[in-house]
Amino acid sequence: MTDTFHPLDPLTADEFSAAAALLGREHQVGDGWRFASMEMVEPPKAEVAAFDADGTRPDRRAVVVCLNRSENATYKAVLSLTDDAVISWTHIPDVQPNFTVDEWEEADAVLRAHPDVIAALAKRGITDMSLVFMDTWTYGAAVTPEKYLGRRLGWSDTWVKKADGANPYAGPVNGFHCVIDVNSMELLEIEDTFTVERPDIMGEYVPRHIPDRFKATREPLKPLEITQPEGPSFTLDGNHLTWQNWSLRVGFNYREGMTLHAITYDDNGRERSIANRLSFSEMVVPYREHSTDHYRRTAFDIGEWGIGFMTTSLELGCDCLGEIRYLDAVLHNSKGEPYTITNAVCIHEEDAAVLWKHVDHDSAEVRRMRRLTVSFHVTVANYEYLTYWRFYQDGNIECEVRATGIMVVSHFPEGQAHPSGTLVDTRTYAPYHQHFLVARLDLDVDGTDNTVYATETEVVPMGPDNPYGLALTQKNTPLETESAGKQDFDWQSQRAWKVVNDNVTNGLGTRPAYKLVPGAAIPSMFDPASPVFQRAQAIGHTVWVTPNSPDERWPSGEFVNQSSVDHGLPEWTAADRSIKNTDVVVWYVFGIHHITRPEDWPVMPVDTVNFWLKPVGFFDRNPALNVAPSQTGHCHS
Repeated sequence: MTDTFHPLDPLTADEFSAAAALLGREHQVGDGWRFASMEMVEPPKAEVAAFDADGTRPDRRAVVVCLNRSENATYKAVLSLTDDAVISWTHIPDVQPNFTVDEWEEADAVLRAHPDVIAALAKRGITDMSLVFMDTWTYGAAVTPEKYLGRRLGWSDTWVKKADGANPYAGPVNGFHCVIDVNSMELLEIEDTFTVERPDIMGEYVPRHIPDRFKATREPLKPLEITQPEGPSFTLDGNHLTWQNWSLRVGFNYREGMTLHAITYDDNGRERSIANRLSFSEMVVPYREHSTDHYRRTAFDIGEWGIGFMTTSLELGCDCLGEIRYLDAVLHNSKGEPYTITNAVCIHEEDAAVLWKHVDHDSAEVRRMRRLTVSFHVTVANYEYLTYWRFYQDGNIECEVRATGIMVVSHFPEGQAHPSGTLVDTRTYAPYHQHFLVARLDLDVDGTDNTVYATETEVVPMGPDNPYGLALTQKNTPLETESAGKQDFDWQSQRAWKVVNDNVTNGLGTRPAYKLVPGAAIPSMFDPASPVFQRAQAIGHTVWVTPNSPDERWPSGEFVNQSSVDHGLPEWTAADRSIKNTDVVVWYVFGIHHITRPEDWPVMPVDTVNFWLKPVGFFDRNPALNVAPSQTGHCHS
């Protein structure tokens, strides 16, 4: 069997087990503890380069965050798996690590079985607890009440299904929330503040539960077969993926989910670096409604939970079409025991219409576009996020995110207003909310040392040199310090950002670059004094640029659960460090400004947002000139 090991590969099941055993032996981490997170420590770029050059293996390390439940104490350890040794063991005071899936499931079971919860729901006429779902969130945007200081807090929504297998999110129990200590699983408080008579609504999406009167007729589609009889055109060797001059490595961890590394392009025999690492580093979802049911509803889905933990297997349902290859993901539960998400990452090719074309008199040259898609899907309670990284033959990289799933809804009394939400069913509204994603883009354009330029189109005033008012010019401004690197989207100037290598030239004598072409950039729309914004100041700008640091990975801080201040980008950039001609990271904030619609209910059609990384002077001419014509049998004749 070929050894496909690479230093950027995620931890294996054996390595998770070894890490847990090592901390059990050296620091008695076991019963009464939780492993909140375990992740491979990525080696420095120089050590990866040494391995690629001569096979020298760097020390294989893991970073572990664990929680002593009885003391509510958080510890962070760095381990050498190579030497089976603890390198560091540090108590981190006054922080809460991410919630775990185990805690979420245990809280649901504990609350549904609690006699006080059962009695309180019975007063509301809810007696079949098998139909009840207690969805526990982190405590959220509110300042932690003084009486609960020092506790690891969760608060629950309560939902009731109409029948077994029906949609729980169609049955909100408004005005009913539980506060729970998720260390001790102690019910601290039942907030039973108001009741709403439940309206008769149709919130089902599973076919067997949809009443016949809502089943509109539609002609079935004829079969659409996507076949590649000779197999795919890409090669997957371990986690190393190559296709059409592209080369990259696929990683995975509990917090970011899928990560992409060491992205290069073979330019006529010269392997050229484009990006060292691409990932999502935070996702902030504030609900813009201040009522009792929603004011704490601000989710940091990456920092508070980890979208790796929420990644779903793509063997369930029809998520990818064609000749597919999958990668499994290995993660751990809160006991440190490994488990596998089968088919966590989907890799396949897609036809994408025309790549380039020209018709000249009676002849035509046409090339079909093929793209390589690497994707993963996550389920975050009621929402799904589907992420697609696409690589094109012309050197473009596209990142697309699709949001689907089920909106949070609330019922309201007849005649009551709902100014911060949309009516989606009888006396039922869906609150407005936002989905902010932060992409961490560690680009290495033709090398490590790069400079980011803001690019803007300027209108030349009419005058003797521009008599028809036609002229446009392009302004390129180097961003030299972190304060200058705080940038916002500007529609009027079509502002974008280029990552440029000023140390080399292309064949035309200009500097090679990749441009971040923004899409779906949305303003935060927060008062700076808002406690929600104070925790998530990263969403205050479209782009931030920082010097690359292995300790600066999380834009709203490493420990965002029950945080009150953003300890990430605003604190790092306060130093106003130089970002000129150095190893830089571009943090790009984009997302969905979700003004809810009836058409999003009861299950939401995908809302799609994307951005592009496009070569600008990276190539001397169209790199897709050498794409072969399609076979005649595949085209109309």
